[in-house]
Amino acid sequence: MDDVARLAGVSKQTVSRVLNEHPSVRAETREAVLTAMRTLGYRPSRSARSLASGRTRMLGVISFDAARYGPASILTAINRAAQDSGYLVSAIALDTADHDTVVEAVDRLSAEGADGVIAIAPQRWIGRALADTHLGTPLVVLENDLENGTPLVTADSRAGARKATEHLLGLGHATVWHIAGPTGWTPADQRTESWRQTLHEAGARAPEPLVGDWTADAGYELGRVLSQRPDVTAVFVSNDQMALGALHAFHEAGREVPGHVSVVGYDDIPEAAHFLPPLTTVRTDFAEIGRHALQLLLDRIADPVQKELEPVLESVPERAEHVVPVELVVRSSTGRPPRR
Repeated sequence: MDDVARLAGVSKQTVSRVLNEHPSVRAETREAVLTAMRTLGYRPSRSARSLASGRTRMLGVISFDAARYGPASILTAINRAAQDSGYLVSAIALDTADHDTVVEAVDRLSAEGADGVIAIAPQRWIGRALADTHLGTPLVVLENDLENGTPLVTADSRAGARKATEHLLGLGHATVWHIAGPTGWTPADQRTESWRQTLHEAGARAPEPLVGDWTADAGYELGRVLSQRPDVTAVFVSNDQMALGALHAFHEAGREVPGHVSVVGYDDIPEAAHFLPPLTTVRTDFAEIGRHALQLLLDRIADPVQKELEPVLESVPERAEHVVPVELVVRSSTGRPPRR
């Protein structure tokens, strides 16, 4: 730093301010320091800065079922936003979601000195396990309300299910069948509840939902069940992968989509526009979920006063919550019901 300061013609304190992105440094001074750093091949020592600041500049992420499109997209967005903010990310992908495994993941990130943690935790039981941990660092949770003031970022699953169901009813279908995600997953449960409520408000019968496991195989097997029922003319599926399996089953059974059956998926994965037929679906902005979760976490890290007060607060602090809106994308898999 002494060499950089000498070459740039500034003080060592100014170099430190540039490294810490202090807003008081003039643009031309900042550029002179950065040019000197490049010329000298100077790279700040992360460990030294951690000792000086008391922070590791490392964030932890806990996720489950990370290979699925949604969690993977959120993790990618968190990584990119963290890098832009000068942080590294240590991610733990859980194969199982039992209580002890979640607690061990939290303990590991605490031992590594994570400045904060984001938990991609759409399963209710993961939320209960997180609520039982004593993480001594800021935490932001995705898709799961811990009911203890922990900041929450979530997509509007209820609105998405309503949009999908209303779209099918608006085309003239008497009712809408539902291939649901696994019970106990917050987004799946919210979509099922909203689908049922929308049918109830419209005066339509709500058939018993068929429960899958998010995979195309599950959608195919449940689609085979529905394809044997001539009264099924509209199906809302809780994610696009299961919708793909259902499309396969309807094709095999000779039930044309949308001629005989209309299908709406959920998530708008990149391949959805290329299904046969292209899939009407609810688009979720997973990148926005990841970016906003990171910003919430950085805001909490930057507010050490609130962090120190939280353990002694007698009441649950007001929770920061951000609900990401969703959008219905209409393609060729939906149409009016067949004439009787």
